[in-house]
Amino acid sequence: MNRAVPESRIGSMPMVNKQQKGEAMRSTIFRRTSAWTALAAVAVMVSSLAAAQTPAPAPTPVPAPTIAPALPPSRVVNLMTSEGTAALGAQWKHMAVKIVEIPHIPNAMPEYPTTYDVQPHAGVSGFDDSSWPTIDAKTLSDRRGGGKVSMIWYRTKLTIPEKVGDFDTTGAKAVFAVAIDDYAEVWVNGQMPRRVGVPSPATIQGFNMPNRVVLADTVKPGDKFEIAVFGINGPISVSPENFIFVRQAQVEFFK
Repeated sequence: MNRAVPESRIGSMPMVNKQQKGEAMRSTIFRRTSAWTALAAVAVMVSSLAAAQTPAPAPTPVPAPTIAPALPPSRVVNLMTSEGTAALGAQWKHMAVKIVEIPHIPNAMPEYPTTYDVQPHAGVSGFDDSSWPTIDAKTLSDRRGGGKVSMIWYRTKLTIPEKVGDFDTTGAKAVFAVAIDDYAEVWVNGQMPRRVGVPSPATIQGFNMPNRVVLADTVKPGDKFEIAVFGINGPISVSPENFIFVRQAQVEFFK
């Protein structure tokens, strides 16, 4: 026996079905959106964790020192003359060093709340010395600084020529030799070659002793070197009544 469906229900059935289908579709979209959002959040979290676990780039290792030859050089370019600086495209500049008080480094004992630093750190590669006073090569031997505990930076850039006079530079070993009254540290292309417990010519060599730093075992025309010399008045603990000056500055070539 067939039952008659009331007219009120017959008219509402299509509307109910549309509402149910719409709700189902919205529910499906919501679930998919939630899933995508969750996946995106997981991806971001994984990426953040990976970034946090990625070790920081290792600092550039300090190059090992190389001992300059003890034999007489094949050719010498005197950087205390206009002819010598012209041969290597050099222009000397200088700047006095300041000693400044700063907070202590981590793990310092509590009785040392502060320490001291030098400014500027002009040994770094690409240091901007464009505002520094220039020095005529012949005046490198002039007395500079205020005496006592005093330090001076000397900077220049060198370019290896094809020839120095009749000497062919290609394949030669090049050594930068400098003697500062009273001590010096030498930076080449932003580095001071050194090792603990090993002779390191770029570090302080002794009272009025020369630094002879190998620029390269073999050079070629066009090679460039950025030189920074940190001159120190000494003996430091004496706080001497004298000044800083350059006794020797030259490039030695060996073949």
